[in-house]
Amino acid sequence: MRRSILLSAAPAALLALSAASAQTQPDPSAVMSTYADIAHAMYADSLSAARALDAAIQDLVADPGEETLAAAREAWLAARVPYQQTEVYRFGNPIVDDWEGRVNAWPLDEGLIDYVDTSAYGEMSDENLFYTANVIANPEFTFGGTTIDASSITPALLQDELHEVDGVEANVATGYHAIEFLLWGQDLNGTEAGAGDRPASDFDPANCTGGNCERRIEYLTAASDLLISDLEEMVANWAEGGAARETVMADPEVAGPSAIVTGLGSLSYGELAGERMQLGLLLHDPEEEHDCFSDNTHYSHYYDQMGMQAVYTGEYTRTDGSVVSGPSFGDLVAAADPALHEEIMARLAATNSAMEVMVETAEGGMAYDQMLGEGNDEGNAILQEVIDSLVAQAESFEQAVVVLDLEIGPFEGSDSLDDPNAVFQ
Repeated sequence: MRRSILLSAAPAALLALSAASAQTQPDPSAVMSTYADIAHAMYADSLSAARALDAAIQDLVADPGEETLAAAREAWLAARVPYQQTEVYRFGNPIVDDWEGRVNAWPLDEGLIDYVDTSAYGEMSDENLFYTANVIANPEFTFGGTTIDASSITPALLQDELHEVDGVEANVATGYHAIEFLLWGQDLNGTEAGAGDRPASDFDPANCTGGNCERRIEYLTAASDLLISDLEEMVANWAEGGAARETVMADPEVAGPSAIVTGLGSLSYGELAGERMQLGLLLHDPEEEHDCFSDNTHYSHYYDQMGMQAVYTGEYTRTDGSVVSGPSFGDLVAAADPALHEEIMARLAATNSAMEVMVETAEGGMAYDQMLGEGNDEGNAILQEVIDSLVAQAESFEQAVVVLDLEIGPFEGSDSLDDPNAVFQ
């Protein structure tokens, strides 16, 4: 059963926040405190959701069947909601960006982890010796002179030896997408309808399909344990006295706001509009879909946008319905240039509206990977509208840098936006 969200609430909320914005200069320390409080709440919600996912995984292991597998998948989908909103904290905060690859790295070469259909996936890669290593099927393997003892699948094995093994970023062994692949399996539908369809019997040692069910369970539970410990680390970083909080609070007038707008602009432009959307649309390639096994990408992108809205406006609604709010980066912009603030609010609302169309289209039966398909003019146009809206709001964030006299480098870029011809070379 798919989640539903009150999509129409977002633009209305933005307009209300815009009308109520104070025109007086807010206390920069209060702005940064709100920013850190929202980060802590988002990561705490992500941790709580990861623990609920872990409980659902334990139920699947104890009683493997279609119902418990479906419940574990729903728990994974629910866990994505708060986590995706945290991504606005990545690019301006090195503590987050250095850590993020452990929990949300993509795309991944899933043949490192488990069996794959090689007719669709291929049997080897010139760039990745571990392309079809299949850790679950092989307690020990050697490639390129590197021998890995995988007889016991533990969090330490996944994090310290397998994740990005041989220096290849696509060797993703940990995090949400490794768990997603294990719960759904490959999506072999290309740009046609359908997500991954791994059978529950892949986790049933008594009636095992896919082979190595005990080791598949070991991998899934180890990855879940590791996700929880990684999120615990980031919650602590944003708690009172945590390293991430202390870093942004150290210079609330320049370095702190610079971190905020770097995250807003880089996620909006290079990462989301570029790497996660425009690249896949240029190539019409479902392998460039963020949540590619579960067909959850429309929500993944939507909640990235909700995270940007929360940080700009200084208001985040937690998974329990409570609200964390306070003086915001938007208040700083409103005090310095009211017209620019109104422009940013309007562009956030426009992006929300474009995102809503994408979500409603996906929930109506045309999944994100289908929208990417070559020749799907309707789907392509829906995605391009989201991309264009994200680019426009990033341009407004760039103007905020000038208005507030902040010190940052360029926002994260993407060849798909900056030099599209390079994508095809």
